[in-house]
Amino acid sequence: MNELEKNEILGDLYAYYGRLLTRSQQNYFEDYYYNDLSLGEIAANHHVSRQAVYDNLRRCRKLLKNYEDNLHMKRDYNKIELNLDQVISAIKEDNPNEALELSTNLLKQLRGE
Repeated sequence: MNELEKNEILGDLYAYYGRLLTRSQQNYFEDYYYNDLSLGEIAANHHVSRQAVYDNLRRCRKLLKNYEDNLHMKRDYNKIELNLDQVISAIKEDNPNEALELSTNLLKQLRGE
């Protein structure tokens, strides 16, 4: 997996779990990944060392991955999205029985059954 793919995954995880980070962690993460600031620029803006920024970003990455490992919001959302795409395809193909079955299975999944 290349760096761009890793950053995209982190951005997705941040969309789900970013509010669980401290405000300072959110600022560092957004400055680095969204505003494309260097460690030095972030350090200067926040009056901390580059090492502090690096450590904070490493901690953020670890926290975001840990949240997903435990809460599975991204995985579950992707699964639901895939199931809805299948329902739509079944409807477009004029296959109401398959659409009904897929919809029923999706509803059970959402209910945790």
